[in-house]
Amino acid sequence: MAQSEISQAVKRVWWALVIRGVLAIVLGIFIIARPMESVAALALVIAIWAVVQGVVSIAHAFDLRTVVPHWWLLFLSGLISTRIGVAALYYYPGLSLTFAVVWTAWWLMLGGIAGISVAVQERRVGMSWGWTMALGVLGVAVAVYAFMSPPVTLVALMALISAYAIIGGVVLLVGAYRLRTTADEISAAVRGAYPSR
Repeated sequence: MAQSEISQAVKRVWWALVIRGVLAIVLGIFIIARPMESVAALALVIAIWAVVQGVVSIAHAFDLRTVVPHWWLLFLSGLISTRIGVAALYYYPGLSLTFAVVWTAWWLMLGGIAGISVAVQERRVGMSWGWTMALGVLGVAVAVYAFMSPPVTLVALMALISAYAIIGGVVLLVGAYRLRTTADEISAAVRGAYPSR
């Protein structure tokens, strides 16, 4: 009985891994094959995400208002997120894509500045700091370029999303294969140990 339940659970997990892996690979290939539609979809996802995040934050703020004195900060961030999402839907796709470019550029800039700061600290304590400084400066330079070249930034973002989807899908399929192989080995070992069952 327990072995049958375990077998059913393994099959469900295996199918979930296979489906997720195949869908991820298909998504990655779709992004490569249809870049303009993929950019438009990214813009829509960003807008919808902002609206949903805002509504959830507002609801959560009301839940916390009797417990947390600064609940209004969460409420305010929810209002801002909702407003940005609605504006992004109204000014589709420009506002969402602008947000994606600006967010990416700021992320690179802050990462580069943090790298430079860490390199300075490493130098003060006598650690090797050259590579950290080089990567920090590179991060700042790439951030400036990202601000100056939004189309290139969007292409790079879509390439990263596509690569992540394809690699993630392959990893999920490998995981499904390994799960099936391990489950078969365990079943064979149990049958060998208890031949009458």
